[in-house]
Amino acid sequence: MYGTLDISTSGMIAQRTRLDVISANIANKGTLLDAQGNYNPYRRRIAYFAAGNPESSNRNGRAMGVHVAEIGQDQSPLTLKYAPNSPYADEAGYIREPNVDTTTEQIDAMEAVRAYEANVAAAEATKQMLAQSLRLIT
Repeated sequence: MYGTLDISTSGMIAQRTRLDVISANIANKGTLLDAQGNYNPYRRRIAYFAAGNPESSNRNGRAMGVHVAEIGQDQSPLTLKYAPNSPYADEAGYIREPNVDTTTEQIDAMEAVRAYEANVAAAEATKQMLAQSLRLIT
């Protein structure tokens, strides 16, 4: 039964990480320069999940649940914007902007919140079943 709580917990942790990535994407929507001050528009990040929970204390727990396997960059094309007066404009007057779409990020965030809530509900149901089991034993 404790494995069920581990599964729900791993799901909550994974969705929290996914929300952190989404927040970073929205925060960096207008970022054109990298940490060194070079023109390098921000690329959208994506949290990739994988089955299993490598941080679990037992072998069975490591086979269940979910974890963030990688946070990768979205390789879709950057957005072009006509800004001929920008110091970063190319010969045609266009600058490249981050490939972050706030609508997509908001939808992903709503999905992550719903998945988080589902894991919370599963954990609560497991706790109630454990409590009922203990009442039956005593």
